[in-house]
Amino acid sequence: MTKINAKITGIGAFVPEYVLTNHELAQMMDTTDEWIMTRIGIRERRILKGEGLGTSDMGAKAVENLLQKTNTKPEEVDLLICTTVTPDMQFPATANIISDKVGITNAFSFDINAGCSGFLFGMATAAKFVQSGQYKKVVLVGADKMSSIVDYTDRSVSPIFGDGAGAVLFEPTTEDLGVIDEMLHTDGMGRKHLHQKAGGSVKPASHETIDAREHFIYQEGQAVFKHAVKGMADVSVEMMQKHNLTTENLAWLIPHQANMRIIEATANRMGLEKEKVMINIERFGNTTDGTLPLLLWEWESKLKKGDNLIFATFGAGFTWGAMYMKWAY
Repeated sequence: MTKINAKITGIGAFVPEYVLTNHELAQMMDTTDEWIMTRIGIRERRILKGEGLGTSDMGAKAVENLLQKTNTKPEEVDLLICTTVTPDMQFPATANIISDKVGITNAFSFDINAGCSGFLFGMATAAKFVQSGQYKKVVLVGADKMSSIVDYTDRSVSPIFGDGAGAVLFEPTTEDLGVIDEMLHTDGMGRKHLHQKAGGSVKPASHETIDAREHFIYQEGQAVFKHAVKGMADVSVEMMQKHNLTTENLAWLIPHQANMRIIEATANRMGLEKEKVMINIERFGNTTDGTLPLLLWEWESKLKKGDNLIFATFGAGFTWGAMYMKWAY
């Protein structure tokens, strides 16, 4: 029986128009452009403005862009997965809302929440549905309105995050292309270092939780940084060794855009020069589930069929992992 692989056949994206610069942040809190650039490497980030606009609006725009670029009709889609940590609401799933907004009516859909590793875990999940042979067109969208859970009085967190969305289409192939391997990890002990204190079933929203500002991101930066550097670097090097990938035959590292120092540490461990690392953190910040597809969207014209790619992520949970993919077009 012929083996079925899952390949990406198109990329779509959306970023809001409004640009929040470090200079503007400095008017809101005790920080400077130099402080942010030195510690994080971000100069500006996009913010979704407008009454009643949420994650699904950006996700729908990205999916519409994807369908148009790939000449795919909404009714041809078999499955839509949305990876997000900022759903429109507790339920229904944001994937359901996006499907409705773009006219995808013949598919089932659901959300994945794996912190900043969501899109990587989503790619592994989408690929499995295609590899099963049962599904021909699977849309994966990563979208987050991080500005909705950022405390803009907290300088340790607020400069990091931006809003944005990206989407990819997975389709089957019998060529030796697409998703080759993935290594996915979770260590729940990390939850104490990075989480949102209130709003879930353990601590539902109340006047007290709102007054205590517990509906924003809580992060212990040093602990997260330490685990992120080790997690992303270790799993990326392990993937290279497993598949005999070298600095010569690896075309690109596609890392989660959390912090410039984490990206550089991962690349250094892999022995990669900066020219082989996709980086857009300076302009978009950390868009959480949007980082990986936004990188693919920006670098699409530079990708060549057969290119060896490694994706690497680290996120709340803790979650982390790497994927080896051979680009398909």
